[in-house]
Amino acid sequence: MGGSMTDTRMRAARLWFGGIAAVVAAALIIQLVLVFTGGQDVNTFMPTTKQSLGMRLVSLFSYFTIQSNLFVLGTSFALAVSIRRDGLLWRVLRFDAILGIIITGLVYETILAPLVHPTGWALAATIGFHYISPWATLLGWLVFGPRPRMSWFVMLLTMIWPAAWLVYTFVRGALTGWYPYPFLDVTAIGYAASFRNCAVILAIAIGIAALLTVLDRRLPALVQDGGVVDAA
Repeated sequence: MGGSMTDTRMRAARLWFGGIAAVVAAALIIQLVLVFTGGQDVNTFMPTTKQSLGMRLVSLFSYFTIQSNLFVLGTSFALAVSIRRDGLLWRVLRFDAILGIIITGLVYETILAPLVHPTGWALAATIGFHYISPWATLLGWLVFGPRPRMSWFVMLLTMIWPAAWLVYTFVRGALTGWYPYPFLDVTAIGYAASFRNCAVILAIAIGIAALLTVLDRRLPALVQDGGVVDAA
């Protein structure tokens, strides 16, 4: 009976994460088709029709939203294949996926949603990137785990990607005048306001990461450590 219950939980977890990967992959394909055909970039509040195709693609993959969804896509697919996957690199990548996509969902809902008005296929991509992916990922982690996977050292390594993204964003913005989000747009709001906004979001991110780290050690999960663990 115990083995049967464990197998059922494993299958449920793998199906959940596989479903998330499928949704994010579909949203990404839709968005890429829109970029190639001159359609709407669901991440921006400004028209991109005057940008070259190459510039639109670089800009697309410069969005925190897209990068966090790529983390979710990769790690969710990996969990669907091997639910007990583990290893230091894996823990950092998975932590980045969970933290990044939570920030994506919160920032979109509180700041960006009123600025963009997607329709048609763009709306479908938006729902996948900004609504299903964030909260299905968080719910899957809360219910299934696997855990424990987070520690203070892993949390420290996890913050490398958000910090590197900020550096990249400001360097590229200084060179091109393009910024991915209005609350970071130095040309519109100045460096002081932009850096202040960064500090606020970074502080929120650190708080969320710390909370996730604590919860990872205390919450139960349908998939706990035990048995054979696959190395990343």
